[in-house]
Amino acid sequence: KTYLLEFFKGIGDEMAEEFNPEKRFVRFIEKRDDGFVEFEFAVGEPEIFAEMILKAEDYEIFCKEQGVVMIDQNTNPIDEDNDFEWRLRDATEKRLDK
Repeated sequence: KTYLLEFFKGIGDEMAEEFNPEKRFVRFIEKRDDGFVEFEFAVGEPEIFAEMILKAEDYEIFCKEQGVVMIDQNTNPIDEDNDFEWRLRDATEKRLDK
């Protein structure tokens, strides 16, 4: 019983050390014709993100104020073959056509 508690405590400590809420990530998606920028914003881990849309000038301010690390397909690839790896913007193209 004590061994299991120590085992799980160690896992929690390791995960807590890796997660840093001070790190902020942005993946630029596209600048739309209407002047808005689509992007993904993450805190702590780039894999857990919110899809966001801002006017281009607000996007620039947001990135500066948040002190973001820019990520892309090379630094943080998207696994297109994984059914759990889809974005809300994919819904109109991939999910709702059935």
